[in-house]
Amino acid sequence: MMIVTKRAVLAGAGALAATAAVAQTPAPALPRVVLRTALGDITLELAADKAPITCANFLRYVAAKHFDGAVFYRAMKLVPDPLIGLVQGGVKNDPAKSYPPIAHESTKLTGLSHKDGTVSMARYAPGTATSEFFICIGDIVSLDADPSQSGDNAGFAAFGRVVGGMDVARAILTAPVSPTAGEGVMKGQMLEPEVTILKAERMAA
Repeated sequence: MMIVTKRAVLAGAGALAATAAVAQTPAPALPRVVLRTALGDITLELAADKAPITCANFLRYVAAKHFDGAVFYRAMKLVPDPLIGLVQGGVKNDPAKSYPPIAHESTKLTGLSHKDGTVSMARYAPGTATSEFFICIGDIVSLDADPSQSGDNAGFAAFGRVVGGMDVARAILTAPVSPTAGEGVMKGQMLEPEVTILKAERMAA
């Protein structure tokens, strides 16, 4: 909260005017990335102000063009009607295109939540996320951090949201899957065919 020091009337008026000017200055635009897929474009707005580590990591992959030719390969359907689930993509942990893991940015710290359109990082243990990410279709707040739960309760690192192309994300979620591909809980969730990310590019500010 800004505190204006009491001074002479004219000086105080000048300070207030300056304060008003600062308040009217627009905040820097959040970075946006377009994923141009075989089914259409998905535009992401990254919450770089709340999850700076995760966003910088994602933008690093975009800048290096590692997501060009990557794929959406997983469609996990949780509820059929209304449609709720997630679609997962990335470089499939290709060591030639993967950077070292990043620190986990908990939703308890960022204030973000896994709502409809949220983009978040896939991981194993906290602090193992590298290149793989997913988009929520519908609210899946059970993916948020929840210290009241036992076991791995750190949740996933949400870092942005879809601002265009949710229809494309839903189309990926309902695309055909293999009945046999995938291991463990992922069996029956692997897209066949996979949906190619033709290009990932950062939009101009």
